[in-house]
Amino acid sequence: MESERRARHTSIRAGRHTGGENQDNFARGFTALGELAINGVQVSARAVDLSNGKVLFSVDDHVVMPTASIGKVLLLVEVAARLADPAFNAFAILDRNSGDYVGDSGIWQHLQAPALPIADLAALIGATSDNLATNVLIRTVGLEAVRARTESLGLKRTALLDLVRDHRGPDDAPQLSIGSANELTWLFSALARGEIVSKEVSQRVIGWLSLNTDLSMVANAFGLDPLAHRTGDHGILLVNKTGTDAGVRADAGVLRGPRAAVSYAVSMYFADTNLTARLAVLDGMRQVGLDLLEYVH
Repeated sequence: MESERRARHTSIRAGRHTGGENQDNFARGFTALGELAINGVQVSARAVDLSNGKVLFSVDDHVVMPTASIGKVLLLVEVAARLADPAFNAFAILDRNSGDYVGDSGIWQHLQAPALPIADLAALIGATSDNLATNVLIRTVGLEAVRARTESLGLKRTALLDLVRDHRGPDDAPQLSIGSANELTWLFSALARGEIVSKEVSQRVIGWLSLNTDLSMVANAFGLDPLAHRTGDHGILLVNKTGTDAGVRADAGVLRGPRAAVSYAVSMYFADTNLTARLAVLDGMRQVGLDLLEYVH
């Protein structure tokens, strides 16, 4: 099973593109993703209209892809559900310890505070995908609880697999998280409708994700202030989560505009051997974003 999963992640093939009557509306994105696939990038993408569930476009949306930090959304769902439970100590202060430390994204590793409230750690994850806060919360609630919650939501191709690690050895999960564009668009749609666990839980998770400062991928096309976009800007409102790792770029979220609202997910898996390859992937994701913006605005 593990070898099959690894094979799916490392195989490179052209994607199956579908869009029906919406294909002309998303021609720019289809063209960009098609060119990337021809050049060896594994692509998976999907967008649906929030009002009626109509599929606007899809490219291999059933394929399980590495999604890096997007899996942290599942941790936030479990934490939000715990905070809604009167038996859970919502005001607990959590300490960081030496085993939690990891580099890369996040600001807690640069702060003096040795301990923070649970909700503050979740906010740090929503805002900066904070790796240290992620590991402390995983240690607190447990990966098994996150997995059980994920299964209870009916997700079969999306999972948070592990702690955040600076280096992944042969005994570690090969990726922090995996997901399919199909399931990720469903997850964000359900969060937006208040259907994940409860309306209170969904709104709490949406609130944390609305702090996200990474608008470098699909959301780069929306013209929003990365540091302040919790309220509408020119009629545009975004909630999203991104994932970045070596050879991985992923972006999933909900975009609302004056005309429509969409849930989207785009994942790329590529040979990150030079800057040109990386910039091509990011530009392809931005082209999808431009199509989404035209649809909602």
